[in-house]
Amino acid sequence: MVQQGRAERLREARRRDGDTCIWCGQPFTDRTRPTREHVVPRVKGGPSWLENEVAACRRCNGERGHRGAVEWLEECERRGWTPDADRLLRVLEALAAAIAVRGGQRRARPVLDAQLRRLRKRARAAA
Repeated sequence: MVQQGRAERLREARRRDGDTCIWCGQPFTDRTRPTREHVVPRVKGGPSWLENEVAACRRCNGERGHRGAVEWLEECERRGWTPDADRLLRVLEALAAAIAVRGGQRRARPVLDAQLRRLRKRARAAA
């Protein structure tokens, strides 16, 4: 499997997820430009695979830093933004499936599993 380049993965993430920031919900424009956001941060073992990347505005990407995805999702809600929890769940599940097929990612697996558990628990509590 040939790995896509960064720009191609960002375009594909926007095609897959829509043209808004996953965290604040802002539409991408000339003023609000998209960046590649790793759902499982690289420093926590997250791969640079499309399944681990979403489009986020520069502000959200920079402010999130290396925080967990669900922790940042909750912070965005506290700030009154409209993060896309459903999109986040889809991406995390796709990453788990990709890791199951491709293997590896020893460092990312526990982080991913913890984020999935926490997000699913939130979804059950909201239902």
